[in-house]
Amino acid sequence: MSINEHYRLDPNARVLLSDLGLSVGNILRRAGLPGDTLSDGPATLTPERFYALWEAVAAEAADPGLPIRIGQAISVEAFHPPLFAALCSPNLGVAAARIATYKALIGPLRLVIATTGEGLEVELHWPPHHRPPEVLTTTELVWWVALARLATRTRVVPVAVTSAQPPSAAGALADYLGVRVQQTERFTVTFSARDSARPFLTANEPMWEFFEPELRSRLAHLERGSTVRQRVQAALLELLPSGRGTVDGVARELTLGARTLQRQLKSEGTNFQTVLNDTRRSIAHRYLSEGSLSVAEIAFLLGYDEPSSFYRAFHAWTGRTPLAARAELG
Repeated sequence: MSINEHYRLDPNARVLLSDLGLSVGNILRRAGLPGDTLSDGPATLTPERFYALWEAVAAEAADPGLPIRIGQAISVEAFHPPLFAALCSPNLGVAAARIATYKALIGPLRLVIATTGEGLEVELHWPPHHRPPEVLTTTELVWWVALARLATRTRVVPVAVTSAQPPSAAGALADYLGVRVQQTERFTVTFSARDSARPFLTANEPMWEFFEPELRSRLAHLERGSTVRQRVQAALLELLPSGRGTVDGVARELTLGARTLQRQLKSEGTNFQTVLNDTRRSIAHRYLSEGSLSVAEIAFLLGYDEPSSFYRAFHAWTGRTPLAARAELG
């Protein structure tokens, strides 16, 4: 699970934008970002600003097929932690595992890698409460196919691609991917077992062994910067809607034992139930203030089996009903 709440924008993005024939200055102005955002070292952006940048890129390009163009522009010359980790790998299966580990270095997008009956599935989990633009979600899905083709020099065709946001250029995207994007509630790319084991011609294990300790060190430094409470909260934001926001579910997400997790929280002067209640209360207030969700829908997103359970909990927290709170917040 990523615990980095910001996206790290590498200056090499200037090269990619230039290759695409786009004006960096125009894009930054559209996004309301300083003109030197990509000039002086890596930039760190909140999800909102990062998404605004991608919206600006899409507006500047005015091309529904932009994700395809980006996939075609990916090259081995760009040093980017996930791409580098992937290209040095012996195959896509190893590459996916490495990227899932080090993706946290560049932002809060979390990857879940699984072996299914169809093959290797890569699922993208975006930060909760921040809806990413379609151009970004489609580009991330395209990136995986572009990676497999770049590293194997083979036109790898995924078994399936799914998205919660219908792509703008569905026909052109289907031609590029070799399959149509299916609309579901998940963002996934699935490759056959054969393609996931196909050798990467770019494999370079000595180079990986040289750079991997530095990546591991940076990841450890990132993790030390977050408290256990913060990590639990981040996990709960993703697990609550699925009903897995329990101490056991969070412990599995953080690759800890339940007792170890409770012990670490106790050392910070809190416990799991307190963090759970605080997280639910915070999310509830946000949803109630937005006004677009019913109380029943909010109860579901907070992991309650029945709206009545949410009503009782909210009244215990605030002394008010959810509807009364919504009226005050609205």
